[in-house]
Amino acid sequence: MTTPRSVSSKLSVVESQQEPDTAATTAESADVMLTPQAPADDIVTPEESADIAAAAQAPTDEAVTPEPAGEFDLDSPELYLNRELTWLEFNRRVLFEGFDESNPLLERVKFVGIVSSNLDEFFMKRIGGLKQQVGAGILDYSVDGRLPSQQIEECYVKVRELEAEEAALIPRLIEDLAEQNIHITTYDALSEEHRQYLRNYYFDNIYPLLTPQGVDSAHPFPFISNLSLNLLVTLRHSDSEDELRARVKVPVGHGIPRFLQIPDSLIFVPLESVMANNLDMLFPKMEIVDCELFHVTRNANTARDEDEADDLLAVIESEVRHRRFAKIVRVVVQHDMDPTRRGMLAAELGLDEADVFENTGLMATRDLLSLCDLEIPALRYPAHYPIDHPRLAHMPNIFHAVRDQGSILLQHPYESFSTSVERLLREASRDPKVRAIKMTLYRTSGDTKVIDYLVDAAQNGKQVAVVVELKARFDEAANIRWSSRLEEAGIHVTYGVMDLKTHCKVIMVVRNDYNGLRRYVHIGTGNYHAGNARLYTDLGMLTCDQDIGRDITELFNYLTTGFTPKRNYRKILPAPKVLKRALLDKIKRESEHGKAGHIQIKSNALEDQDIVRALYEASIANVKIDLIVRDSCRLRPGIPGLSEHIRVFSVVGRFLEHSRIYYFANNGNPDYYIGSADSMKRNLEHRVEVLAPVELPELQAGLRNIIDTLLSSEYNVWQMNSDGSYTRLAGTNAEDNYSCQQALIADAQERMREAKRLKRRKPQAARRRNIHLRSE
Repeated sequence: MTTPRSVSSKLSVVESQQEPDTAATTAESADVMLTPQAPADDIVTPEESADIAAAAQAPTDEAVTPEPAGEFDLDSPELYLNRELTWLEFNRRVLFEGFDESNPLLERVKFVGIVSSNLDEFFMKRIGGLKQQVGAGILDYSVDGRLPSQQIEECYVKVRELEAEEAALIPRLIEDLAEQNIHITTYDALSEEHRQYLRNYYFDNIYPLLTPQGVDSAHPFPFISNLSLNLLVTLRHSDSEDELRARVKVPVGHGIPRFLQIPDSLIFVPLESVMANNLDMLFPKMEIVDCELFHVTRNANTARDEDEADDLLAVIESEVRHRRFAKIVRVVVQHDMDPTRRGMLAAELGLDEADVFENTGLMATRDLLSLCDLEIPALRYPAHYPIDHPRLAHMPNIFHAVRDQGSILLQHPYESFSTSVERLLREASRDPKVRAIKMTLYRTSGDTKVIDYLVDAAQNGKQVAVVVELKARFDEAANIRWSSRLEEAGIHVTYGVMDLKTHCKVIMVVRNDYNGLRRYVHIGTGNYHAGNARLYTDLGMLTCDQDIGRDITELFNYLTTGFTPKRNYRKILPAPKVLKRALLDKIKRESEHGKAGHIQIKSNALEDQDIVRALYEASIANVKIDLIVRDSCRLRPGIPGLSEHIRVFSVVGRFLEHSRIYYFANNGNPDYYIGSADSMKRNLEHRVEVLAPVELPELQAGLRNIIDTLLSSEYNVWQMNSDGSYTRLAGTNAEDNYSCQQALIADAQERMREAKRLKRRKPQAARRRNIHLRSE
């Protein structure tokens, strides 16, 4: 077998034989565009916009292209990309959408805000976890052969590159906004009239909330809350040369916007700029020496020992409170902050110099998302209105529709969440024939009716049981509130199985039909969250398939008791007991079919080493493999002799790709599955997940259309290279900028038009006959 060292040496030889000019050009572009030492005022010109795509192809790891033939050591670290680095590479693709001038201007601003928000969470979750490993002295290597400290170091390099790109983009966006009469400006750039307005507004509405905190021997350095924006003020008394310091928190949130708006205009001023220019209110008759901005991020990994807890709810409540006080993992400071104060700040926060990141412009740019709600249609994507599913639109009873017409495939946001999933719960809560409702709840939102309908059902005498996942990251507090409300309504609330997150998305309604009890089931790929259903692409299936109903009954019995006797699941593939082994078996089966084999997987991430290894083995057996992976992907495609039959794509567009589809050709008898699980170790081994088969030919055709549409489009589609970099299939100046998501919108609208056309043509007598048959 080939050792890791020999693999690496052979890879570089093959790479030098394959397209050396392209590789050189990509490396050169990356050096030019991504150097974090670029001057703060180095603005990318419009002519350079197309080069950003080349920059986005910068390798996520050292460039490696393995040997062309012979045996491979499938445990060799060189064959696996790093999870964290590939996730950062995904954010580079998202940021590219901000550079893409074919996107509406406010949407470009939105993508910048998304990247900033993602990076905050990356430090809270991933870097925080790696730092805990380093602190615990863990020296385990990752699948790709890196120690935790090495991963942090390499991630820091990528983050600085990414933030340098963002810093180059933001001034361009501000200029473009100004051309549309939307101005993001500083306080001192305003007219005297506007400055006076903001000073008065600030004094009346914000100043009373401020609490300046001195920093000296009598006043220890104050607590800095997570994701807070802060002013470090250096000042002195008018009759003294001694410098004093104070910290003032910028109180964004709870009704206070980050950007204050001048009335009757589209002029916005960052709150910190207003505060910095009116410090005389806080420190009267004192000389302001300097005012510097900083922003901190804290570790979100504060899990407590559940084995020692009697009440899981109390543990989670405590954890949420504790997270505010978790260790700080990074601080972002102004690039021109005084070196002495910068060192003092890092020391007070318990950080090394490597954990201090510089910012050359606007800080905490996640707050730009608030500006994207401006109602200026010309600067936003065309309005999208989900259609009602054609098979539900004209049916007065959703249960009759599923029972009489067969299983129904739902595609969000192309088809409405409210008139399908929420409708299922609404009708179930009121239908006198419904006896019970059981549901899993991972995330939901205040604007969804899910909780209301569950409460209504309980008040109407239905038996209602809800499995709430309290450990849904960053939604713990909200889920605690939902749990309390549900329990107050008399609903049976449980919190799943100890040590496993309940991540599956399942609803089961038990109804007393004309021929006895029947189970109606919804299995989805996304959360029961109305807001996400408008922004994420997800799938769901409504079915009354008898075997699936029995399986879901077994699943809920497991979730509500935690008991793990052997459960004979007929169709669904649940994790952690069944799913991973089933996927590996299906991949192996395709390997046995050789060139006739075909595997297609659409997921958010591909991280599990065993799944990647099995896919490598299938490719060696000449199986064709198409992977549509949104963000993290450990697998290296296109390696001669190993993964030359594998293609990896990533779609980044208007909607966040969130659906999961698993397809196996199975020698002409295809298997299609949808569900909640990504091919990640945590999903397959440490969560309760569900994949469900999609068996009706009509529904399989719908999934086939989704896969083919994503694979046939070029706009908004990126293809992974064997070194982990990505190539955008169509440039920003491509004549055909019709994305796959636009195509799926058009498909949904055409389905609705066709359904209406057939309904108009359907003879009245036939309609009466069908109604009669259903009533029988």
